[in-house]
Amino acid sequence: MIAEAQALRYTPAGIPALNLVLEHESEVLETGAKRQVKAVLKAMAFGALAERLVKQSIGSRWKFQGFLANARHGKSVVLHIQEFSQI
Repeated sequence: MIAEAQALRYTPAGIPALNLVLEHESEVLETGAKRQVKAVLKAMAFGALAERLVKQSIGSRWKFQGFLANARHGKSVVLHIQEFSQI
């Protein structure tokens, strides 16, 4: 789910960029018992993907695909979104 989205910005090279906060909630089976899983994750998107994503509503649910990388300061992880689709 999209929990937060900053305003669309542009890199020095003129590429659209969007910073977001995503929230995940699900139930999984671990060692035979159900477990509630919740996570909050910083994310970012670039280019046409950022322009499409900024139009989506806060609270809307999506499936995101991409890769994880350290944030610029190396103290957290950021999901670099490469694709998203509605659930």
